[in-house]
Amino acid sequence: MEWVYALGEQLEEIPKEQAIREQIPSVFLTDSENYRELLEEAGICYEGEAKLSLVSFCRVETQQECICGSLAIPRLSDIQGIRSRLLFFVSKENIVIADDGEFARALIERIQEKKIHQGDTKEKFLYNFMAEFMSKDMEFLSGYEKRIIEMEEDIIAGRTREFQKRLMPIRKELLNLRGYYDELSDMGDELESDENDFLEESQQKYFGIIAGRANRLLGRTVYLLEYAQQIKEACQAQIDARQNRNMQYLTMITTIFFPLTLITGWYGMNFRNMPELENGYPGVILLSLAVLIACILFFRKKKIL
Repeated sequence: MEWVYALGEQLEEIPKEQAIREQIPSVFLTDSENYRELLEEAGICYEGEAKLSLVSFCRVETQQECICGSLAIPRLSDIQGIRSRLLFFVSKENIVIADDGEFARALIERIQEKKIHQGDTKEKFLYNFMAEFMSKDMEFLSGYEKRIIEMEEDIIAGRTREFQKRLMPIRKELLNLRGYYDELSDMGDELESDENDFLEESQQKYFGIIAGRANRLLGRTVYLLEYAQQIKEACQAQIDARQNRNMQYLTMITTIFFPLTLITGWYGMNFRNMPELENGYPGVILLSLAVLIACILFFRKKKIL
């Protein structure tokens, strides 16, 4: 699997041999098995060992001969699932991207369809590439906000059944995205700083834009996490209030029946010398009713009942 796109206002697919022979600044797209060989053909010297299967973070590293980086991009359809993994290498002339799937190629095709200036320079191509896989994220985060608002409305209406079961996946996904956007922000800052001058100084502003966009997405994610936490606390407060009401009723019932239990225990002893033994039954009934009425009046006065 190898594709080559000549850098220019329009990304044009050209034969690899032509790009190498004529030294045309290009984007080389390959897989993890062939990227080492392609790096040599593209004139990129990379010191180190990078395995696509081990990529789990978005990061960038500047070496003397090239810039190398990795991308682990969550799929919006399954945030907790397997990420799209890419390696990229940038020299002063060329870019090599290693991808074992169709993600990178699909992104390039979308850039070709949407952008007028697709890859005037390698910096502009990298900007378009990174901006494209971030293009739908803000809209995607808005979906989380709608779900949390719906949960808040359910809490207000007293519908708290399976609340934790609904909230936990949202919090896990947002935590995953928070780390991802933090990594992208650091990557944008690192590319903008460009310690070894692989990028044109006039073009470095593009990566500041990437870092700014990642920071906005990060801020939005943090806000949603805080919102979700507030909803969780509101739900817990409602559950606690309900439990307090139940405890209040139990306490009230216990308070009413405690003196009645004392009375029935006292007069149920049946000692021989008790004066009420023969004719005390009506008196016990009246006493019990009086205690019951007194307790009810007390609770009503305290606005408990």
